[in-house]
Amino acid sequence: MNQGNIEQYTIYNDDENQRLDSYLADVCPYLSRSYIQKQIKNNNVLVNNAETKPSYIVKAGDVVYINFKTAENCIPQPQDLPLDIKYEDNCMLVVNKPAGMLTHPTVSEYSDTLVNALLFNYAENLSTSNGHLRPGIVHRLDRNTSGLLMIAKNNDTYDFLKRQMQEHSIVKKYFAVVNGVFDNDDGTIITNIGRNPKKPEKMAVTEEGKEAITHYSVLERFDKHTLLEITIETGRTHQIRVHMSYIKHPIVNDTLYGAPSFPVKTQEQVLQAHYLKFVSPSDNCEHIVDMEFDNDIIRTLNYLRSKK
Repeated sequence: MNQGNIEQYTIYNDDENQRLDSYLADVCPYLSRSYIQKQIKNNNVLVNNAETKPSYIVKAGDVVYINFKTAENCIPQPQDLPLDIKYEDNCMLVVNKPAGMLTHPTVSEYSDTLVNALLFNYAENLSTSNGHLRPGIVHRLDRNTSGLLMIAKNNDTYDFLKRQMQEHSIVKKYFAVVNGVFDNDDGTIITNIGRNPKKPEKMAVTEEGKEAITHYSVLERFDKHTLLEITIETGRTHQIRVHMSYIKHPIVNDTLYGAPSFPVKTQEQVLQAHYLKFVSPSDNCEHIVDMEFDNDIIRTLNYLRSKK
């Protein structure tokens, strides 16, 4: 590998057991799979400083180095966008991402994301461990899911928080209003989740996917809906949405996963990441950040309570 602008990525549990070319296609969504495969074959991608193949299955702890030209127009630019900061120290912050905002740029959208706002406010004081499209980003929320996200200001903090996520010591809780009424007060859903083979924009319960664990408890019941608090042990893409749809209780207004029409208009799925418990490397102490219902949930609950 020629020396140049080399980017380095560490494989964590959430990313393991997939092909190298698939992993890099997610990291670099603006590049085609064929281009990535060519770069791997040309030895412009190394794993643990060794040459490899596109079909290599990445493992937790692997270090991937890439050194090939990326599209300049895909590099996110700073934008003066509002940031709702709920916690901050010298190592990290927790922000409240509004529904409707992407966490980071994609192949088709490079602006108005949380990353653009972070770059304006923190410039170079963000972790680079997750690549130049995702500076500071430790974990993600869907565009139309609101709520709390941890942001790392440096690579050591990124690794520190990722280790906690691997150990399941970070607690993440969500509010969700779902279709249907639950008989039981609480429960756990354990399946494998992977890409939907027929609709790549969706995820699905599949044997080939990665294990996903979701716990739920009932907060309030209505005639045809239920307010839940949900705790996730794993962080699979669309995990809560897939699991609720799988048990025939899709989230209100989650049209992608089969929710029926609902009278109250919202950004889409009525889902909010409202609670985080974590240890910050700044003081090695446990911190809790918790929020009340967001506007979409309030409007949805007001409507449902008016019908009781």
